[in-house]
Amino acid sequence: MIDQALKPVVADGTVAGMALHEVSLSKGEESNSDHAAKWETSNMMFLYPELVDMAALGGGPLAPKMKPPDGIGGLDPREHASAEVGRRNVQLAAEAIGKKARELLEGLPARPKDAPAPAITPDKWWLI
Repeated sequence: MIDQALKPVVADGTVAGMALHEVSLSKGEESNSDHAAKWETSNMMFLYPELVDMAALGGGPLAPKMKPPDGIGGLDPREHASAEVGRRNVQLAAEAIGKKARELLEGLPARPKDAPAPAITPDKWWLI
């Protein structure tokens, strides 16, 4: 859906963009995603530790594959999540997104510094 929305925005080659999930470019051994398991819980432990209550998971087995009542999809966060894992995951994702942004910007044609910016019109809604 986002790729479809980008088509008219990037069509004339004067702007660049791409749709991606935040870890699409950094996915690997130290950077990945899941659902309320190792990766997402680690990110929260790093970014918003005051919002994470691991005790709420209890000590019993978790339902597999995002089934109720837990909704967890991935490695058990009680064993695998940490603020350090989250820090590294966020760092790698941010570095990869920054690198891709630079690549996209460097691929754009140069515009003279005194050239006026295009007017914001219905066909240029994305300039807002």
